Amino acid sequence: MLLAPMEDVSDPPFRFVCKQHGADLMYTEFISSEGLIRDAAKSVHKLDIFEYERPIGIQLFGSDINSMREAGIIADRAKPDLIDINYGCPVKAVACKGAGAALLQDIPKMVQMTSEIVKIANRPVTVKTRLGWDDKTKNVTEVAERLQDIGIAALSIHGRTRQQMYKGSADWTLIGEIKNNPRIKIPIFANGDIDSPEKVKLVKDTYGVDGVMIGRASIGHPWFFNEVKHFLKTGTHLPRPTIQDRVEVCRTHLKKSLEWKGEKLGVIEMRRHYTNYFKGLDHFKEYRMRLVTQDDFNDIYAVLEEILDHYSTQGIDSIVPAL
Repeated sequence: MLLAPMEDVSDPPFRFVCKQHGADLMYTEFISSEGLIRDAAKSVHKLDIFEYERPIGIQLFGSDINSMREAGIIADRAKPDLIDINYGCPVKAVACKGAGAALLQDIPKMVQMTSEIVKIANRPVTVKTRLGWDDKTKNVTEVAERLQDIGIAALSIHGRTRQQMYKGSADWTLIGEIKNNPRIKIPIFANGDIDSPEKVKLVKDTYGVDGVMIGRASIGHPWFFNEVKHFLKTGTHLPRPTIQDRVEVCRTHLKKSLEWKGEKLGVIEMRRHYTNYFKGLDHFKEYRMRLVTQDDFNDIYAVLEEILDHYSTQGIDSIVPAL
């Protein structure tokens, strides 16, 4: 059970609550190689990792081989458990600059870039990618074989092309073909639309993948990892998180955000998470507006206490939607 690297989501505070609830391997937000070698504060800050997070990987992206090599050296000094390369990000700001999923259009460059990082790293190097650039160029099988040959330790594959972005349904069949390719010996992890314990079991049983990488299903719901593990072990579902569970985890997330980012930024950047933690609550708009407009963290803690008091009197099933 891997926590996917998600920009503006997979920071240390979010990773803390996911680790508490069963994430086995986690990744940093992706880090720009250009920002890292130029000592940009935002990029350098993303290198922060903590002992309780291990095993953890630092993920890099970029379009220039030399810059990626230098960034790999810097990331290696931070002593993660592995270094991951992003060849899957589909967003225009990344792909149109020749990074992320854009490298799926230039496999030789991808291979050379990866080889340079494998050479300098004192730890395993892994890769995250997609099926291909578009439906006409689903070249991930070639990618898997060639990257394995130069020494990557594992491959995570999102079951969409870059052209699809995050639309339509993920296709896991090609991921399964790669996993069952006699040439492939490295672990293969499936990613994309894996948002229920039943889907994890389906992917595992049907395609034999070594694990799954969870992204959006964990946002506002870090319990997902343990829910999956329980289902795979017993065939039954854990009870859904209560309102008390949700408030407690949200409170912990806020506390870690304040510790890592400082009071001002910690309050501001936590605002994106409240809607997800309390999705499905009836008449929650007033509370949400208060949570995202308060500047003092003590006031936010007070609102969270109000939410707990108010919704504890209601039936849990009516306020906590099923996956």
